[in-house]
Amino acid sequence: MNRPIPRALSICLIPLVVLLCGYSCGAPLGPGYQTLRESYDVRFVSGPPPELEIRLVYKLRNVGATDLKFIDARLPDEREFGRTDLHAEIDGRAISPSDLPAEAGQNMLRFPLDSPWLNGQIRTFSIGYAFRSPQNSGSLINLGPREFHLGSRGWFVELEPPKHLFAPTSSSPPLAGFTIQVPSDFMVLARGIPKSQKKQGGEVEHRFVLSKDDWGPFVVAGRYVPWPARDGAHSAVLWTLEPLPSPALGQVTAAWNTLEADFGPLDPHIIAPHIVESPELVRQISGEPSAAAIAFPGGAIVNPAALALGTGNEDFFDLVSHALARDWFGDQIRPGTDASIGIGEGLAAYATIVIDEARSGEAGRRRRVVDYVRRYNQARALSSETPLGIALLTDPIGPRQIALAKAPLFYVALEDICGETAVRKGLAQLVKRLRGQEVDYSVLRAVLEQSTHRNLAQVFRIWLNDKGLPQDFLERYPLSPANRETAGVWR
Repeated sequence: MNRPIPRALSICLIPLVVLLCGYSCGAPLGPGYQTLRESYDVRFVSGPPPELEIRLVYKLRNVGATDLKFIDARLPDEREFGRTDLHAEIDGRAISPSDLPAEAGQNMLRFPLDSPWLNGQIRTFSIGYAFRSPQNSGSLINLGPREFHLGSRGWFVELEPPKHLFAPTSSSPPLAGFTIQVPSDFMVLARGIPKSQKKQGGEVEHRFVLSKDDWGPFVVAGRYVPWPARDGAHSAVLWTLEPLPSPALGQVTAAWNTLEADFGPLDPHIIAPHIVESPELVRQISGEPSAAAIAFPGGAIVNPAALALGTGNEDFFDLVSHALARDWFGDQIRPGTDASIGIGEGLAAYATIVIDEARSGEAGRRRRVVDYVRRYNQARALSSETPLGIALLTDPIGPRQIALAKAPLFYVALEDICGETAVRKGLAQLVKRLRGQEVDYSVLRAVLEQSTHRNLAQVFRIWLNDKGLPQDFLERYPLSPANRETAGVWR
């Protein structure tokens, strides 16, 4: 039986209904702007020290309900990227930024406009800066005298729309320009569709076009020697600063193919992984240089110590395959801060188990799972455990090592309960639908429940909230007597 709405309540609802009607019918109710066009320009300048000149241009239209007096933007971190020489313009006139309150967010600046930005009016906002001597070489930036790398986030400006309940939703333009200017003997790999090359003196300008579905422009460039000399169809490619004799990359190609088959294609424009050398990637253990590999969209960056292992070496393959896995789980999707281990590190490590299964069948899968069980017990014998659901990469090394070993086992348990196909299908959908977005445990659970057609509340609760490994899991993957003795088994 339908009950009439009290008259007083109906009177109160009228303004809300009118408000929502206006919002749904397209009439702007809050401040906002639309990006009509954008472009990214990167130029390598030889040192010393070498630097990257960055320039970004945005053509914007005010589509909101009010005039605007400023543009807020998030800039690359000064220390992380070595950002310097900041300058900006509105319609060709120089403007100076001002700091925002600390609570507004790190690296946020406000660019005041010289006159009110009227509704419907179009303005061009350009901003430039340089990267010089970055403090932390890694997945976001490498910069050396013969090569450089910019990852898929962090190095370019992110415009912040006005904060308002009814601010119009901003969207990317259908196409964006991406230009990379480098010395003529540099090789270039970048996001987007290659359009043209233009030589200017001793430099070459490489032009690409990005679609709105291309998540995060990246570039890898340097004075490299490629192997093979010409990219083979769907075969791994090695770029090194000095020639290497006949590298063995078949296993790397196979690992890439496994990741694409189980978790979906990474980028339609990248048909094969590139393994790229960077001396700027430094890792030390006990004060000595150590082998390292990091992900970049489309492959992995390795340091000379990793190459010294030999491309056919199993340790080299482990480093590279884990880096490739992070292209899917770490770059394409970003774990929320609270899920940095359980989703970020855990999914990449679990993907290496999937690779081992493709290489060696069930025996390879079991061998890798048992090794993670051994690592878990060994770490837990030395430290107290933090529940996986709240474990962070910033935790002390003891609890962190426990969580890093436990995280991939969580996904193995999900496979055992729900089936490999259903779990991997869900993770492929996660990568496809949420590219570039942060993912937390609630989102992960929702996607996996949809693909597995199961209520996973209890599984998530046990693995994320309880300490230890479930007894039934330990019975499925028992340690050998030798492993039990070295690991200090803890049940």
